[in-house]
Order: sequence, then structure tokens, then C-alpha cells
Amino acid sequence: MVIIIIAAFVLDCVIGDPQNPFHPIRLIGNSIALGVRAFKKFGIKRPALQFFAGVVLTIIVVGLSYIVTMFITQGFYRLNIWAGIAVETVICYFLIAAKALKVESMKVHDALVDGDIAGAREKLSRIVGRDTQNLDEPGIIKAAVETVVENLTDSVIAPIIFIAIGGAPLGMAYKAVNTLDSMIGYRNADFEFFGKFAARLDDAVNFIPARISAILMITGCIFAGEDIKGALRIYLRDRRKHKSPNSAQTESVCAGALGIQLGGDNYYHGKIIRKPTIGDCVNPPEPRHIASANRLMYVATVTAVILAASVNFLINGR
Repeated sequence: MVIIIIAAFVLDCVIGDPQNPFHPIRLIGNSIALGVRAFKKFGIKRPALQFFAGVVLTIIVVGLSYIVTMFITQGFYRLNIWAGIAVETVICYFLIAAKALKVESMKVHDALVDGDIAGAREKLSRIVGRDTQNLDEPGIIKAAVETVVENLTDSVIAPIIFIAIGGAPLGMAYKAVNTLDSMIGYRNADFEFFGKFAARLDDAVNFIPARISAILMITGCIFAGEDIKGALRIYLRDRRKHKSPNSAQTESVCAGALGIQLGGDNYYHGKIIRKPTIGDCVNPPEPRHIASANRLMYVATVTAVILAASVNFLINGR
């Protein structure tokens, strides 16, 4: 597993997240979409039945993600141990998306450096859920920084943790939970009850990884050249200032490390969503803060890979 964790991360660094119809996360998304269409077709109205339908869909998607991945990896291990390692490494590589976070957020950075505000808004719209058409430059920068540090947990650190614990099958099950939350975990007319179980399950499985991610970012300030005292101070003060029990963990660290203010009110689908601010406005948001957030993200990721591989080696000796 040590080889697999390191090799999967190296593949992500070199290749990035491949976009193709057979990407396992896309296949998971397609299965969820099929379940959503079935839910809507039956027209279930009672909240309790909607909730039950969401529980069933979540169990099926997560369970199949684990079982199918387990059968694939075990099948190749039976053929040859190196074939098994190779296949499991490739699967784990699909689960880590550090390079994708950097590449997409730096497109926003580059557009801002070139003075292309419209282009920056368009590129930002690909990676955030909020409305971007009316954001000014500081708003664009804050949104890009937030998406990097929010996704550090569920796109990078948590997959590494679950891979270290249970290999590719558990890592894939985690990504299934995460994908379910991103697709149906909304508080709206369609998914208020149907997606509630998936949303709460996502909160639960990310509870510890989010806090590990925050700790790794705080210590990473030493190597990234950021303000570790500010990161720790704002983390202790603002880590709970979010409706999600996990999102403000990494946001607060980043806000303190960079000396900028994150959070605050934003528009989503034309509706304003009120959110508390995180951090103090010591520095005005600048494009360089996007690069700094990515540097913190990578330092935390490398540290997580080293720790996960080391702990796994000490426990399993392989």
C-alpha cells in the first residue's frame, strides 16, 4: 500500500485528472443520476418516503462502488501481485485531484494577471457553485481561494486517508459518498429530504479528515512561507463559522495564513445566501493569494502522503 499511495500521488502530479467517459467518478455520477431520474419518475411526495428513497440510493451506490472495486482489484491480485498493485494504483490515482484543483484555479489567477475579468469569471464558474457574473476582482480571488482549500479535504486528503485504511475499495466508497453529496445534498424543493442522508453521511465521513487537513495546513505554513501564527489564531477563532461542520476548518486556516477575509454573503442561482465572514481583512485579496493557497494545498498533500505511507508501512510492513 505504501507503493500505491506514493505512485497514485505521483501520477496525479504528472498527468492530472483525466477527463473521459470511463472515469470511475463519472460512472458513479451516472449511476446517481439514474437513481435521481427514477426518484422523480415515481413522484414520491411524502418526506419520510423521500428520505427512505435517498437512504436506499446512497446504500446502493456506496455499496456497489466498494464491491465492484474490491472484485476488480482482488481479481488482478490473483493473477499477479504486480498486476494487482498496478491496477489498484491506477484506481487510487483517479481518486486524488490535487493537480486539477491547481490547474483550474490557476487559470483564474492567470486571467486576472492579464486583466481579463470576464475571462476570470468564466473560468471561475467551472469550479464554483456560486454566481460569478457580477463578482469583482476581490470576489473572484476569494472564491478561487475558497474552492482550493474547501476541496483540499474531499478531493485530496480524505481520499488519501481512506486509501491508507482500506485501499482502493474504501477510497472509492468515500468518493461515492462525496459525489452523492455534491449531486443531491442540497436543501431545496427537490432534494431537501431525498438528499439529507447523503449530506449527513458526507459530513460524518469528512469530520476527521477535515480537521487533519486543517492541522496539515497549519504546519505546512512553515514550509510554504506563510503566517503560521495567524493561521492558528484564525483557525481557533473561526473554524466553526459555517453551516457545514467541516468547511470552515481549512478556510479559517487559509484566511489566517494569508491575512485575507473569506466567506461572507454570495449569490447562488440568483438567490443571496448569508454566510459569516472568516478571517480578518489584513491584506486586500490579490491574484497571488490564489497561488499561495495552492502552495499550502500541495504542502499539506505531500505531508499527508508521507504520513499515510509511513503509518501504513509501520502497521503492515509493506
